[in-house]
Amino acid sequence: MNWLLIGEIGYILILALVCLRIIYDTRSTTKTVAYLLFAVFLPFIGMIFYFSFGINYRKRKMYNKKLSGNVLFLENLKKNSLVYTEESLHQDIPAMQDNSELAHLLIKDLDSPLTKRNRVKLLLNGENKFPEVIQALREAKHHIHIEYYIYENDVIGGEIEQILIAKAKEGVEIRFIYDDFGSRSIRRKMVKRMRDAGIQTSAFHKIRIIFLANRLNYRNHRKIIIIDGKTAFTGGINVSDKYINSKKGQVYWRDTHLRIDGPGVYYLQYLFLCDWIFCCEEKLSPDKYLTLCPSDDNTLVQIAASGPDSPQPSILFSMLQVIYLAKEEILITTPYFIPGDSLFDALIVAALSGLKVRLLVPGKADSLLVNAAARSYYQDLLEAGVEIFRYEKGFVHAKTMVADGKLSVVGTANMDYRSFDLNFEVNALIYDSRFGEQLRQVFYEDIKDARKMDLKAWKDRPIYLVLGEKVARLLSPLL
Repeated sequence: MNWLLIGEIGYILILALVCLRIIYDTRSTTKTVAYLLFAVFLPFIGMIFYFSFGINYRKRKMYNKKLSGNVLFLENLKKNSLVYTEESLHQDIPAMQDNSELAHLLIKDLDSPLTKRNRVKLLLNGENKFPEVIQALREAKHHIHIEYYIYENDVIGGEIEQILIAKAKEGVEIRFIYDDFGSRSIRRKMVKRMRDAGIQTSAFHKIRIIFLANRLNYRNHRKIIIIDGKTAFTGGINVSDKYINSKKGQVYWRDTHLRIDGPGVYYLQYLFLCDWIFCCEEKLSPDKYLTLCPSDDNTLVQIAASGPDSPQPSILFSMLQVIYLAKEEILITTPYFIPGDSLFDALIVAALSGLKVRLLVPGKADSLLVNAAARSYYQDLLEAGVEIFRYEKGFVHAKTMVADGKLSVVGTANMDYRSFDLNFEVNALIYDSRFGEQLRQVFYEDIKDARKMDLKAWKDRPIYLVLGEKVARLLSPLL
């Protein structure tokens, strides 16, 4: 009996079944091709990789429960916010009138209300964010909801922990969701201390075997703090000492965060409660937490969110609409730039149409492969007229967009496949010329610490670098 032939036939059958599974279970054509190539050209390794980290592996089973748990909150959201949204849409505000299509997109896609009467504060870096957060936490009266990708067991993490423990002793309800991968340093001692103090805690996707965890693909990348249903913080800054830039010799971290006071908190609260139901299956009353608390300002705010449980890549759609609606200028800051075809083409079309498109990215990224994949997009963008700046003062981790100085986006989502399809993300959209001009000036301050890329010099790079970047780009759907 020819065992070698039987083995070859068996391998071909297994490979064919794996390829059929990839085709059936992967929505994106680009990702489908990438996984197919990986499975075919890396025997067994490619198959094991797909079933360990596959984009849609167990997705429906994992998230049906999350979606069913959201129904009650979604009904409450629709009931209380649609009338409020219609009032906001008719505000005599240029930023709103010029971007009403974007507002309608998020209302129809996510039931995300457009909210007025907000006060929004821009917080640059951890040294500005954390004093604001600490003060707001100390003033909490009813509840504190916290959801973070990275929460470190360090000085700032310990200081916030002590405040939470003190507030819990005062009778304040505290719920804390941490990503089990990103916040692994707190999983034992700190989480136990919080629970012992009466703080309700839950890991988002408990990881049992770290190196064989398919759920590594479905990280909760959101950074949300909600206090009493009327104050919220969100943006790119995790809870970690490195964001404060206080240690000598450390890499300078440049990041951006927001404080929102007002009805803009409403949808962030909805997102947190849905995630909490998924983690803990605790039945909560929507009316107790979903409230509209107007501030003394009138900034328009809307929230975009997406994740593996979303029927559409809503954050990607919102970014595309921001670009489509811009008429003069688009300013983008992102630490990870693997845009995919739709976003890549939109930026090129905008630049060729005469818009000023400027992109700020890290000079040195924290991942060689991701950085190589990002560089593979630069030449086409430069040739179309996009101006690219590489930040040199340290590592730029901010995720922001400004269109025409009127519409601003600040959030957790990078411009890459992982943020658009694999991670739970959240962005805040601010329809306000005052805020837009402020964020616009921050962008121009940041590029003073960056080097503008030159197309001719970029084209003269060694061929081996170009080839490596093109190979990395082939793998980009898997990064």
